[in-house]
Amino acid sequence: MSVRTAIALALAIASTTLANLAYLREHDAAAVLPCLSLRRPLHSLRLLLTDRSWLLGFAMETSGFALYAAALALASLALVQSIGAGGIGVLAYISARATGRRLGTRQLRGVILSIVGLLALAVSLAKNSGEGGQGSSAAILSWIGATAGLAVLALWLGRRTGRVAVAEGIAGGMFFSIGDLSTKLATQGGTRFAFVITLVIGYTLGTSLLQLGYQRGGALTVAGLATLLSTALPIAAGTIVLHEPVPPGVLGALRILAFVAVTAGAFLLAAPDDRATKQATRPGGAAGSPPAVATQQGRRRTSGG
Repeated sequence: MSVRTAIALALAIASTTLANLAYLREHDAAAVLPCLSLRRPLHSLRLLLTDRSWLLGFAMETSGFALYAAALALASLALVQSIGAGGIGVLAYISARATGRRLGTRQLRGVILSIVGLLALAVSLAKNSGEGGQGSSAAILSWIGATAGLAVLALWLGRRTGRVAVAEGIAGGMFFSIGDLSTKLATQGGTRFAFVITLVIGYTLGTSLLQLGYQRGGALTVAGLATLLSTALPIAAGTIVLHEPVPPGVLGALRILAFVAVTAGAFLLAAPDDRATKQATRPGGAAGSPPAVATQQGRRRTSGG
């Protein structure tokens, strides 16, 4: 492994840890705010910006993004994103500690899969620099457009089925993936710096949808789904549209196994655990909304927020 790749890995690990801690803080802050709405963007923005706890979480997320951009300047998109998938383990662990309950069987399996994937990735990098490719701008724009369209479709389906928080997590993750891909492109310089436009749009919509989802669902569900998609989609984009090389032979197979493992681990961690679901249906179940959050949500409903 080259020094350049080692530095990128360290930056990516620091970035994903900071970002997932930020998601938890933002969730706790947004959950007790009056109702946020995309139909009243200025009002919602004022509520967020005047809350010190949310601002601290956003500052942590911004710092994590700066580290992420630095990592992308040194290594491939797929490599950095695979490290990001492991960060959902941080999210699951801290979330469990905050709610005072243990991780369920499914979530523990997710943690194990994520660790196995990261170890496999480290081995696969033994003789590879991890540097990325370029790809054509037409293919990249088509990918971004298709991703945005699927995000809008997810929101529509969520409203039709009543799974709004899940839909906002999914759509938020898709828009984040647009921001992640655009960040990689912008770091390539030249005319591709223009992708900073889709970078801003992707991260703005992704962040907005997560805050809305936080008011309707748990941090692990909303941020977990967002992390899953914002990890898997850029990894796929790196291989398909940026033509990032995969090493041949055993190392190549190990790299693919690593990507599959961290993505599957993120999926298991994002999915609700059966035991937690049963607890949530019981009066006073530990997996339900914390009293303070539930009270505030009731206050929002009665106030017509």
